[in-house]
Amino acid sequence: MDFLPNDPAILVSSINMLLRDEEFDSLESLCYNFNREPDEIKARLLACGFVYSEEQRQFRPENYNAQ
Repeated sequence: MDFLPNDPAILVSSINMLLRDEEFDSLESLCYNFNREPDEIKARLLACGFVYSEEQRQFRPENYNAQ
């Protein structure tokens, strides 16, 4: 992958795949590789209803654990 997608749903999927498949060991290293700021990605995806879980190393829907 040469760049991070712009579409939020594809962006979430791409980031989670890259982190899950251990292409990158952290969101910070992934963002560094694509010349993006982690806070920028987190804020953009939060506006679309996704939050980053450090523990799970993935973006999830905001209310994923609320039950």
